[in-house]
Amino acid sequence: MNEDTICAIATAQGGALGIIRVSGREAIAITARLLTLPPGAEPLNHRRSHTLVRGQICRHGEVVDDVLVSLFRAPHSYTGEESTEISCHGSPYILQEVMQLLIEQGCRMAQPGEYTRRAFLHGKMDLSQAEAVADLIASTSAATHRLAMNQMRGGFSRELSALRDRLLHFTSLIELELDFSDHEELEFADRTALCRLADEIASVLARLIHSFGVGNVLKNGVPVAIVGETNAGKSTLLNVLLNEERAIVSEIHGTTRDVIEDCVNIGGVTFRFIDTAGIRQTTDRIETLGIERTFQKIAQAQIVLWVIDSAEAREQFEALSPQLLPLTAGKQLILVFNKADVAPPAFFPDDRFTCIAVSAKNSGQIDLLEEKLVEAARLPELSQGDVIVTNVRHLEALTHAQASIHRVQQGLADGLSGDFLSQDIRECIYFLSDIVGEVTTDMVLENIFRNFCIGK
Repeated sequence: MNEDTICAIATAQGGALGIIRVSGREAIAITARLLTLPPGAEPLNHRRSHTLVRGQICRHGEVVDDVLVSLFRAPHSYTGEESTEISCHGSPYILQEVMQLLIEQGCRMAQPGEYTRRAFLHGKMDLSQAEAVADLIASTSAATHRLAMNQMRGGFSRELSALRDRLLHFTSLIELELDFSDHEELEFADRTALCRLADEIASVLARLIHSFGVGNVLKNGVPVAIVGETNAGKSTLLNVLLNEERAIVSEIHGTTRDVIEDCVNIGGVTFRFIDTAGIRQTTDRIETLGIERTFQKIAQAQIVLWVIDSAEAREQFEALSPQLLPLTAGKQLILVFNKADVAPPAFFPDDRFTCIAVSAKNSGQIDLLEEKLVEAARLPELSQGDVIVTNVRHLEALTHAQASIHRVQQGLADGLSGDFLSQDIRECIYFLSDIVGEVTTDMVLENIFRNFCIGK
């Protein structure tokens, strides 16, 4: 498959310009056959790498488009192969015509993620960096963009590789001892130094595993459950925060019977708002199921917005406190007294609670509520070089590596022989190597790259 020359449209539809990427052994030759240059111009396949060429692409003597071709010679390209990028006008007709001409000349359509997969296979990046490419494309906030860029620069890979290399050194010394097993007094691997290294690695792995909680929130959004009694204005508040009519708003109690989720960026932080069914006593089986899901979403949320009708502030607070307060223990709880334009709240609970009076209908004080949300998110400031785990595959490998290094620590404490220690060290090395792609199977690669977009 990697011998094929591939092509794909790399830009989204609807733009003024479109770019078609071509990569593979025949990429430059095929592009050269399609490109008509001005008289006397140097042919494309004679030009240096990283040069730009202007010409025309024609079909049956008719000009399809005036184009610019970027030339990249192996190994100095994104994929490490001979590559070109054809920049033309963004008309779907033009792009499809150029694609058809490329296929007629011997290219085939690229599969999702095939360019980045070839870059990985040609050693242009390791697997964790390749996965960061997809995260970079999907980034929706400054935080997720910074996380993806940090991972693409290889900080995560370098930290893991350094640990792995030190473990390799020790396991080679231990296995050297096994070659001289008839001389039990020989000890090439300093057990004290190995113990210090195992402690250090266990500490690093614990830090990386712990960072997944932050990374998951940054990547998928801070989960915010909007809860309260029926008709308190939860759906209206959701629509205002999202700046769109996402939920049905009605004066009829129990309109929202299932959870509604959507994301929005506020102050550089992505929030995942969850509008839930109003909490009340009901005999409606469907509404009851919705209320049960409300309690489930509260458990999953990091922030809870308890929406209270200002006109019934004391009554609603006292009615739901026995149910909601135990569920929100340890979470960021904000009491939102809605409909303050109609009836300003005459009741606020004690200082334990963050309270704000708003008018979701008129967007009154919503900007202040957004500030409170950003404060409640409590996300750390990320700087260049910070390593935060956001990938479930990485988390799983780190968890296995941690279990292996804990066995090494226990084995050292129990005075186990070198063959048992070596086995656990090698398992730890295996899982660290799996993250950067040194021992990854084709099945894992297929699963990773099939989720990429075509053209990347």
